[in-house]
Amino acid sequence: MINILITTLLFSCIIIIFKFFEKYKVDNLQALIFNYITAGTLALFLSDASLSVDIFSKPWFFHSVIIGILFIIVFNFYAFGTQKVGIAISTVANKMSLIIPVLVSLYLYKNDTLTIYKVVGLSFACIGIVLASLKGGKLVFNKSYLWIIIAIFVGQGIADTLFANAQGLIKSNENELFFVVLFIFASITGLIILSGKSIKNKLTFEFKNILWGVALGVVNYYCLYFMGLALKTKGLSNSEVFPLVSMGVVLASAIIGVAIYKQNLSKGNWIGIGFAVLAIAVINFGKYLY
Repeated sequence: MINILITTLLFSCIIIIFKFFEKYKVDNLQALIFNYITAGTLALFLSDASLSVDIFSKPWFFHSVIIGILFIIVFNFYAFGTQKVGIAISTVANKMSLIIPVLVSLYLYKNDTLTIYKVVGLSFACIGIVLASLKGGKLVFNKSYLWIIIAIFVGQGIADTLFANAQGLIKSNENELFFVVLFIFASITGLIILSGKSIKNKLTFEFKNILWGVALGVVNYYCLYFMGLALKTKGLSNSEVFPLVSMGVVLASAIIGVAIYKQNLSKGNWIGIGFAVLAIAVINFGKYLY
């Protein structure tokens, strides 16, 4: 459970850093590229092994490549979605994507079975995500942008599923190499997207984009590192870990919003947070009661 708690706390730090992006007018894409470069460099520095040709034969190699590509593409969809359909709906699509790795885990792994407490806990989690994300009591959006919501949901879900699956393929001394490959391909994809944008608009690099990218990269690396450890927690299946982390992030986001940014939560938001707490309790302790 300690790894789940650390992962949740680090996700909360990422939320705070993104708030600083908004405050200091940081270019998201540029900062993300430097974030992945920093995270990849840190992973390589901490690794006992070095990059070599045989890395292409590793069973987790294509997992890390696809995850790296999806990470930055999904984030750009999320950023675009916040502009076209709103932050609430984009956040719901992102968080609800936990359904995909949970269902895949239940289907693929014999030690991960569907139980009544998982059904109840996951149901509470979904209700909590929607209610906690509501602004003004409604989720209204332009139906022509439905594809963005689907892209965020599916993209994040596939990335999380591959990340979870890869944990069973990675040897104990290959953790850092896995992240090196992941972050390298995320950086390359980001540079390709940035190059495409530069054709239409003149781009300027500012030191603040590098600085905040480096800060995010350090936190991002350790967040994924501890998420990987959380997925290997004895006594907890993947279908339990993903909802626990997601609900932890929902709770942390609410606490940060109220305590630091003085946000006013509606009655529906508080009910959603209540469901999030219930989801954590049911998923975490349900096995001892049923």
